[in-house]
Amino acid sequence: MLISRRSLLSKGLAGVSLAATAPHFLSLSSRVLAGEPMADDRILVVLQLSGGNDGLSMVVPFEDPAYGRARRTTAVRDPLKLEGGVGLHPELKAMHALFGDGKLAIVQGVSYPNPNRSHFESMDIWHTADVRGRASPTGWIGRAVDACCPDAKDPNLVVNIGKSAPYALEAKVHKPVSFESPESYRWAGAPGDKDEFEKLNEDGGADSEVEWLHRVAVDARASSKKIRAAAAGYRPKADYPRSQLASDLRTVAALIDGGLPTRVYYVSFGGFDTHNGQQNRYGQLMRELDPALGAFHADLKAQGHLGRVLVVSFSEFGRRVDENASAGTDHGVAGPMLLLGESVKGGLHGKQPSLTDLDEGDLKMQVDFRSVYATVLDDWMRVAPEKVLSQPFPKLALV
Repeated sequence: MLISRRSLLSKGLAGVSLAATAPHFLSLSSRVLAGEPMADDRILVVLQLSGGNDGLSMVVPFEDPAYGRARRTTAVRDPLKLEGGVGLHPELKAMHALFGDGKLAIVQGVSYPNPNRSHFESMDIWHTADVRGRASPTGWIGRAVDACCPDAKDPNLVVNIGKSAPYALEAKVHKPVSFESPESYRWAGAPGDKDEFEKLNEDGGADSEVEWLHRVAVDARASSKKIRAAAAGYRPKADYPRSQLASDLRTVAALIDGGLPTRVYYVSFGGFDTHNGQQNRYGQLMRELDPALGAFHADLKAQGHLGRVLVVSFSEFGRRVDENASAGTDHGVAGPMLLLGESVKGGLHGKQPSLTDLDEGDLKMQVDFRSVYATVLDDWMRVAPEKVLSQPFPKLALV
């Protein structure tokens, strides 16, 4: 063989992450090159805010005197008022308008028992919905999609916009496709290798290794072709700002409008580890986040897809109540989750954590994040939560 399984995965499929073994989804998806009707066309878009989002700067308890005492240099001034003595960061103008329209739900004080302040370990817990982290063999979204679509054959069922797929998408059956941009999702090996790659699309052969490569080639070619075609022909109906997050969300909108049967899109937005100089940095983050989400919402609405899409945003932890000596905040515990869409029950959910009744300087958890997951699973994805979560969690009135 001129190319092996290892060389194909390591150098041939540029911009895409694929499984390094032959999972069940290959034998399923290699038989289907075109999109197939789904039993349920609802779409979940997950927006990960990496680094530990300071919830007290996003959802500001401006009427609480303890906030000003704890945040003498990092306090957010002139927030956009919501209700109950809290407001949104002043840069979140589009989010504020959506809140007023009942299209934005804010879940306050979200965390989990015995929280971990390590970025990596805490993120693993959120990704798996399991306090063991990566001791769990799959991620919560991977389990959800395997449960809701066991017989689906399209390789684009789960799409991550980024260099590598997060562990939340790890699955037994439906492995995720991951790419940084649609244009990069194509064959980029040497010309001779490409000839072999094209040959693999023509026939498989009896050899198990050749058959495996044939399946990978067929899936990758079909997946790449549909994604690049959808992105290339897309004409947005909203003005997206110039930012990486806006570009990623525009790609998601393009693929949704292109008719892909994708059930879950995953997008990450980093930079929230604000240990110093937080006020300016956080303002910059909000100036990138708000118009990107606002344009995405407007685009989906204009295209007629808004009713199909639920956006869920989270971060691995919040930040401590008291600012530090570097005009920043350190790793904390509880923070807000955001849900955005036509079908959400907008408003504030959960109780705003006390700024004085603290747990070693941190906000106390009000809502276990797995209750939010259970709600999304049951009320949006139509998946029984017990198939995904290790134990029952009370649902919230969010969807």
